[in-house]
Amino acid sequence: MQEKIVNSLKEHGLKATPQRVTILSSIDKKGHANIDEIFNDAKVSHPTMSLATVYKNVTSLVEMHLLKELALTNEKSKYEIAKSPHSHLICKKCGHVEDIMLSDPLAENCNRLANSNSFKLEEFELNIYGICKSCLGE
Repeated sequence: MQEKIVNSLKEHGLKATPQRVTILSSIDKKGHANIDEIFNDAKVSHPTMSLATVYKNVTSLVEMHLLKELALTNEKSKYEIAKSPHSHLICKKCGHVEDIMLSDPLAENCNRLANSNSFKLEEFELNIYGICKSCLGE
């Protein structure tokens, strides 16, 4: 996986610094992680890495479209490796985030809605909030 991360950084014109590789590896392992989780993971292999370094790198990786920020209600944003369009199931109790693929009819409806309002759709996000099966005790 590390080779894939290094190649992805290079494809985006970025140096594959140990900090960036560690940050991306942490997020890749977790699927979705907030800054604190990323920082705690990074400190294991890079004890001198500062929280500011994590913030700076995450911000630049979002700007370069390698990471995507998932803004959550009443919680810190989580970050994920940028991938094909998808939606999220978000637990309001524990904050767990699960990816779900968008159905073609949903994407088509979003395009139709945008077009009917003379709006050029470039991307859209759908976050579905509820309670996950772990919190429901299933």
